[in-house]
Amino acid sequence: MQRDIFDDEHDAFRDLVRTFLAKEVLPHHADWEKQGQVDREVWLAAGRAGLLGTDVPEEFGGGGTPDFRYNAVALEEITAAGASGLGFPLHNDVVAPYLLRLCTDEQKRRWLPGFCSGEIITAIGMTEPGTGSDLQGIATNAKRDGEDWILNGAKTFITNGILADLVIVVAKTDPDAGARGFSLLVVERGMPGFERGRRLEKVGMKAQDTAELSFTDVRVPAANVLGEVGQGFIYLMQNLAQERLSIALGATAGAAAALQMTLDYTKERKAFGKPVAAFQNTRFELAEMDTEIDVTRAYVDRCLRQHVETELSPADAAKAKWWATDVQRRVVDRCVQLHGGYGYMLEYPIARAFVDSRVQSIYGGTNEIMKEIIGRALVG
Repeated sequence: MQRDIFDDEHDAFRDLVRTFLAKEVLPHHADWEKQGQVDREVWLAAGRAGLLGTDVPEEFGGGGTPDFRYNAVALEEITAAGASGLGFPLHNDVVAPYLLRLCTDEQKRRWLPGFCSGEIITAIGMTEPGTGSDLQGIATNAKRDGEDWILNGAKTFITNGILADLVIVVAKTDPDAGARGFSLLVVERGMPGFERGRRLEKVGMKAQDTAELSFTDVRVPAANVLGEVGQGFIYLMQNLAQERLSIALGATAGAAAALQMTLDYTKERKAFGKPVAAFQNTRFELAEMDTEIDVTRAYVDRCLRQHVETELSPADAAKAKWWATDVQRRVVDRCVQLHGGYGYMLEYPIARAFVDSRVQSIYGGTNEIMKEIIGRALVG
């Protein structure tokens, strides 16, 4: 089905992303999977290519185009290429909104040029060892000491955690204020007391560094508070819809890529003297998956358009996230089955897609939490 959400400039940007991936990423991705993280050089290369901070004003080195469709294009191409080690979507889709909306002019001058050049790699610290999707259960805390804050706590499952030069940390700054007791503190590489724990061993996404972070009496200056003290939880709620839309876009692209590689495989692979695709069961499986992906993409594209028009609700973003990731999980599983034994071999892209995609229904808020958000919006 022809998509009508992108124009010629988005298509040209898509070609740019594909060229970048073919030259700078795919030849190295297998090595990055072995070492557990990408090289910093690929971030600098992405900065030179204009793939970082497309919505950041030009005065700070960005693309100056506040159009999330460019983010969507980059994410779709990264996912379709199987380049799961790249932490660009976290950088562009999740962290950028906080910096653009909440930074003071001084903070923008200090951080945004490096953000766009790839010299400053970013992360966000929400999840804790004892707290998953329940953000109000965060225990990491910061206490005022003069003009500074003394930060203590730990975070886990942090994407870009090893390479990050700047981490937005969600911390409790007023234990008695409930949801208004959280603030966002920016911790920078080299601050005493900021330590990175082990690089976490995951089932999939082997090249994407995911880490534990710890903060022991880290002195965070007042100049590194993001936005207003006590408004952190509100800021999170305002930005989570974009994160969930980003996940939905990636899931839909991942499902489509899995189907395409399976279609190609079943046309070539023979069983009982004829292509696997010639069997009626195979055609029914392919037809069902193609339909599911088309229907899902229609809804996700509608959400993307609403987001560009600043009309996307948290509930609709939650619908897109849980539905698209569930579709991806079902599609990839069926595609593995159609590959037979080869579908279980990691040398085949479908096997890597299988292990890489499983986390989609977990991060960004589990799909169970997404349904709770939708349910609350329905019943009040």
